[in-house]
Amino acid sequence: MKRRFSRQINIGGVKVGGESPVVVQSMTNTPTQDIAATVKQIERLANAGCELVRLAVPDMEAASALKVIKSQVSIPIIADIHFDYKLALAAIKNGANGLRLNPGNISGKKKIQEIIVAARSCSIPIRIGVNSGSLSKAILKKYNHPTPEAMVESAMSHVKLLEDLDFHLIKISLKSSDVLQTISAYRLLSQKVDYPLHLGVTEAGSLISGTVKNSIGIGLLLLEGIGDTIRVSLTHDPVDEVRVAYEILKALGLRQRGAEIISCPTCGRCKIDLFTLVDKIEHDLSQVKTPIKVAIMGCVVNGPGEAKEADIGIAGGQGYGTLFKNGRVVKKVPEPHLANVLIEEVRKMING
Repeated sequence: MKRRFSRQINIGGVKVGGESPVVVQSMTNTPTQDIAATVKQIERLANAGCELVRLAVPDMEAASALKVIKSQVSIPIIADIHFDYKLALAAIKNGANGLRLNPGNISGKKKIQEIIVAARSCSIPIRIGVNSGSLSKAILKKYNHPTPEAMVESAMSHVKLLEDLDFHLIKISLKSSDVLQTISAYRLLSQKVDYPLHLGVTEAGSLISGTVKNSIGIGLLLLEGIGDTIRVSLTHDPVDEVRVAYEILKALGLRQRGAEIISCPTCGRCKIDLFTLVDKIEHDLSQVKTPIKVAIMGCVVNGPGEAKEADIGIAGGQGYGTLFKNGRVVKKVPEPHLANVLIEEVRKMING
């Protein structure tokens, strides 16, 4: 697929846009003021592959906490700011690598200008975050509804505000809980600007419904070459946001990280507890970073033949199963040992 051209920005050493890979981002759900809990969660996110993390900064205590948090984590942090420009200034002072703000809810050009001066002096990019639920009254009056066109007009007005202040370290997001509206908005915006675009479907929902909405919305746009960073929004552990994000990227051939699990949905031929088997293997291999295809099949019919593209896998039988590598059966394994044997063999393969 041909990638949309976008100018490149640098967020704490992570390059976004240009020819850089699509970057995976998430957001903590711990109180930022709780430094220990926030650091612990960021470490979990980083281990899962998160490359940028956004933190809510609702008050000065949270802004001050950024300095300590940043000194204890390995990935760049982005401060999420609303309403109070002083919080943005404090976040910059305390080491934030990026800002996410909606210039429309920070009243007054002078306040925006102060933020821009501070951000420019530290080469800190700003993400203009437009959500369908927070459009200005004037925009809503014009369009009668938060349409894609309304979202794009809002974003462009904020872009102009920053450009008029000679600031171009910009990333933009246009999010809605409506998947089709989100897709349309990004398509329109991608034709108007060359700034990097951050993709997401906001307030997407629970693990299952949110995964579906994000996969369709983010996946379709990426397939069209649109998008430079992504955040899968889920009402769930943010580590799962990162895991789903990588599954989307892997499915599209854009990024390869960790074990790709290939498993059958089971049928009446299956004589082993494949559900438990898959859960255990997926959990135990969740920290693997090396790309590898692992097949977990319910019977010999869906064994090496159906999963011949896998690097390694197992196929169930009755009381036993077979271990195969690159489509060839290696040995038979008693059912109780299938999971552990496969996990051990995977680790041998990735460790040489």
